[in-house]
Amino acid sequence: MEHTGHVEIREIPDDVDVVIVGAGVAGLAAAHHLTRAGLRVTVLEAAPHVGGRMSTEKVDGFRLDRIGQLLFTSYPELRCTPGLDALTLRPFSPGVLLHSDGRHHHVGAPTPPRTPRSSRSTRGAFTAARALASAPRLPLPRPQSGPAGPGPGSGSGSGPIPGLGSGPGPLGGPTDRARLATALTRLAATPPRRLRSRPDLPAAEALTGRGFPPRTIDGFLRPLLAALLCDPSLRTSSRVADLALHAFATGRLCLPEGGADTLPELLATALPPGTVHTGVQVTAVSTTAVTTRDHGELTCRALLLATGARAAARLLPGLRVPGFHPVTVLHHTTDEPPLTDPALLLDADRGGPVAHTAVVSQVDPTRAPAGRVLISSTVLGTPPAAAHLDAAVRAQLARLYGTSTKRWELLAVHQDPEAVPAMPPPHDLRRPVRLLAGLYVCGDHRDTSTVQGALHSGRRAAHALLTDVGARPAFLEEVLEPAA
Repeated sequence: MEHTGHVEIREIPDDVDVVIVGAGVAGLAAAHHLTRAGLRVTVLEAAPHVGGRMSTEKVDGFRLDRIGQLLFTSYPELRCTPGLDALTLRPFSPGVLLHSDGRHHHVGAPTPPRTPRSSRSTRGAFTAARALASAPRLPLPRPQSGPAGPGPGSGSGSGPIPGLGSGPGPLGGPTDRARLATALTRLAATPPRRLRSRPDLPAAEALTGRGFPPRTIDGFLRPLLAALLCDPSLRTSSRVADLALHAFATGRLCLPEGGADTLPELLATALPPGTVHTGVQVTAVSTTAVTTRDHGELTCRALLLATGARAAARLLPGLRVPGFHPVTVLHHTTDEPPLTDPALLLDADRGGPVAHTAVVSQVDPTRAPAGRVLISSTVLGTPPAAAHLDAAVRAQLARLYGTSTKRWELLAVHQDPEAVPAMPPPHDLRRPVRLLAGLYVCGDHRDTSTVQGALHSGRRAAHALLTDVGARPAFLEEVLEPAA
């Protein structure tokens, strides 16, 4: 179901319990929690579609994510948010694939023991488990020779530590790999509440105190965290970085099947008919009313602002607007996959603008038409000038994939200078969602700048609102630990 076009005023209830402004995943998740509690909810979205930054462009049978957000199967809110039972997650290969000194190194994460809590699942979790079980485990191609340099597959193999690549490479020797495995295993066993209580420093400064070998910090953890946090300088809060590594150590990187917009569209479709209204521009808000540009004033008992940080500050002057991390995603297509492993490929050498890349159609075949291959690459920070961007990216991808990229077709370039809210220390992982009785705010700028953070903030806002109106259903009594 797609929510497109403007709606007439007669279609929008003019007196409801809660008006939610913004139909991103935070606002839609909050709407589910509130409607389950019996409240009448209206969601207003200025754009012609739901999802906010979780949007996907459709071009000639391709599904091209605008930001390319990475998810983890270990995100708690994916299991606990109503409406996501039908969500299918497409996992990458375990761990990541590092390119360093012309070779590929497969680096996995430890597999933590299953606990009663981690084995608890809903239909959506079972869907994810089936996707994990059926994920292809394809070998890397044999090394290629020629002017393009060593091809995919060189340097792959299993070392003495399960899941870690062989050879020194970016991980160091056997002792360093053992230390890395031990540190990740210890991190996986640490409850998130303990990670939140650690001293908060810039992530780059804190890594040395986490038990990781120096060589693997620069060759593995820096490119990994840059990809997970969209922060190449690693000035992000070390608490947030620890939560990101915890998610890596306890789950699998994954993508929603069909594109990023699948998740918000599932949430919108599962709400009661007539709840979500797109194409409605809100110009002013209060605790009891919302003024729109074309549809008059709507009254309510409470208002929940679920827009991005900058839009929220325009409606409520005084709200803090964080800094942002720019993200640029380039989508290319070709006839044959340059890599058959459905892995997230990181450039440990940082030899170009691309931070990470993947043959996305190997991870999720629904994102490309039959007979075509989709390669999506992410540039973090301010990209090179537009005239040189594609050439610089192609040159780097030729080195990373070990093949010529001259005949690759560029499908789209998506640039967003405010793609991800920055989270420098000290970062409050639970910024207030209740501004005053009747006025609430949620979004990834209130928790962590991730899909998990957005969903979690929506649940926190719903919990605060229901508490104020004297309704606290059991399913909201437990507010989950935030996870990056």
